[in-house]
Amino acid sequence: MSLILALSYGGRTEIVEAVRSIATKVQQGKLDSAEIDEQVISQHLYTKHYPDPDLLIRTSGEMRVSNFLLWQISYAELVVTPTLWPDFRKAQFCAALEEYAQRHRRFGGV
Repeated sequence: MSLILALSYGGRTEIVEAVRSIATKVQQGKLDSAEIDEQVISQHLYTKHYPDPDLLIRTSGEMRVSNFLLWQISYAELVVTPTLWPDFRKAQFCAALEEYAQRHRRFGGV
């Protein structure tokens, strides 16, 4: 299990930096533009050494992802809790995991 906290992080910035890196490789002839796919993009993200998250816990009751791991959470399950981050403890974490365990994951399928 991995816990990733992103401080001073922005998902859009991460994607822009990945695209710039890929564009540089194309310009240098190290990569053909026809080879750019989801895997190539994922390999240029900050989290390239980690699997995409299965669960995103959103604290404070906000119903938005707040520019967090925009590419990586495309198939993550979301659990929203009204608890504010500083007050989020083991009990809330366990409750989020229990809610997640009840989900039927379809990964985009019907």
